[in-house]
Amino acid sequence: MMTGKVNPTQTLEATGITGVKAAYYNLLEPALMQEAVRRGEGEIGIGGTFLVSTGKHTGRSPKDKFVVNEPSVKDTIWWENNPPMEEQAFENLHKDMLSHMRGREYFVQDLFGGADPEYRLNVRMITEMAWHSLFIRHLLRRPRLEELEGFLPEFTIINCPSFMADPERHGCRSETVIAISFEKKLVLIGGTSYAGENKKSVFSVLNYLLPEKNVMPMHCSANHAVGDTGDTAIFFGLSGTGKTTLSADPDRVLIGDDEHGWSADGTFNFEGGCYAKTINLSAEAEPEIFSTTRKFATVIENMVYDKHTRELDFADDSLTPNMRCAYPLHYIDNASETSLGGLPKNIIMLTCDAFGVLPPIARLTPAQAMYHFLSGFTAKVPGTEKGVVEPIPTFSTCFGAPFMPRRPEVYGNLLREKIAEHGVNCWLVNTGWTGGPKGKGGSRMPIRATRALLTAALSGGLNEREFRQDTNFGFDVPVAVKGVAKILLDPRRTWEDGAAYDIQAAKLVQMFADNFVQYEPHVDEDVRAVAITAR
Repeated sequence: MMTGKVNPTQTLEATGITGVKAAYYNLLEPALMQEAVRRGEGEIGIGGTFLVSTGKHTGRSPKDKFVVNEPSVKDTIWWENNPPMEEQAFENLHKDMLSHMRGREYFVQDLFGGADPEYRLNVRMITEMAWHSLFIRHLLRRPRLEELEGFLPEFTIINCPSFMADPERHGCRSETVIAISFEKKLVLIGGTSYAGENKKSVFSVLNYLLPEKNVMPMHCSANHAVGDTGDTAIFFGLSGTGKTTLSADPDRVLIGDDEHGWSADGTFNFEGGCYAKTINLSAEAEPEIFSTTRKFATVIENMVYDKHTRELDFADDSLTPNMRCAYPLHYIDNASETSLGGLPKNIIMLTCDAFGVLPPIARLTPAQAMYHFLSGFTAKVPGTEKGVVEPIPTFSTCFGAPFMPRRPEVYGNLLREKIAEHGVNCWLVNTGWTGGPKGKGGSRMPIRATRALLTAALSGGLNEREFRQDTNFGFDVPVAVKGVAKILLDPRRTWEDGAAYDIQAAKLVQMFADNFVQYEPHVDEDVRAVAITAR
């Protein structure tokens, strides 16, 4: 059985996937909701949301992700970060997955990865679960109905949560597998129901393809001034640093909250929606994101809710702290209609320093920006993971190591070239702790201070202030900024014991130095010259 809109030359059967019981092509949100309920995949929530649990996998499985070791990519993949899968093992995996699919129902979405038509990727997503089809329809960009008639997939992703991989036969680590073949233009996902694997697979593919076109792929949010797309800002940051919150500025237009490209013409969102964390989400702090949790077809993932009223419990993380909601970008009132911006004027690198050492903002040179981009520093804090009892440093290169198929220096050099070419201002912003480490006298950086500093940076006014050079990290720190307590700009003064600050700062400096050793052979002298060294 076949239903929906599709290019007749690109049905599953026409592309070699035979024997499926039914294929549903490019169903819209109401039909996908109806199918998901019929199949018992979840429940309808308040406002027509869809409530779903992903079972034992409540997050990505980075250790189960592989890249096929093929001749065309052998010399360009960062193999230390992307475990290889041999070609024969992938062939076995593909053959066995196609066999598994026979007699089952599948949902197909033909979508775009990228808002810029010149650089977008035509993606076909084949999913076993109707709600996965709804999810990816939110997260990628949706063609017009007339565009579907001639849609030709450039990359195909098949996601079968009920398929369990065989490590011996398929060359993987467990029953869960995410395998990317760049030659076959195919991604195979099995053994996990976590929907984030779908969108991050597209991101990984774009991260490999776009640098060859001189486009910088970025794990970042982005916005621009109202009425001025040229005043574009991008926000790099790992989970928990405030990437989504700080880019959702009511006085600026949101381009996107997670994945973007930077071409010769400007900035463009890869996605058509948002995948926001909902733990402790409140109507007061983040009203627009909160409102999406009561809008039709928003996917509510792994949240505890009242079985009678369907009211969500934003504080209960018993299923996972990684509870999320997925919704189309137009659910945010100040979102860009085109998801396009101009060339970045400011780059903000967000870090959550739980050690209480870094200043709330610092100005970076292009070489320093590349250094901190390659470092990708933040910190896990007590309570985020079992067994974490004190802050733990986390260095994730390019602020997204799990999604980077190429070596980090490829992205770092491309970023540095674009910063230099366009005279971009670069800032390191600490949204973490001040006055001491978390749990040991420190307090969270005031959000009002962070927003005031960002406003000053984005307006250009911060560059006119007096700066001092930080003795530990070498970057420039403003001495005084209107609306910000002066003491915050000098982290050592916020500590009761200055000597204790010095000890903690020396430890963090050593962490930076130890982490950067791996990149020193691959970077130019100007970056080595600004590298943070132990004193």
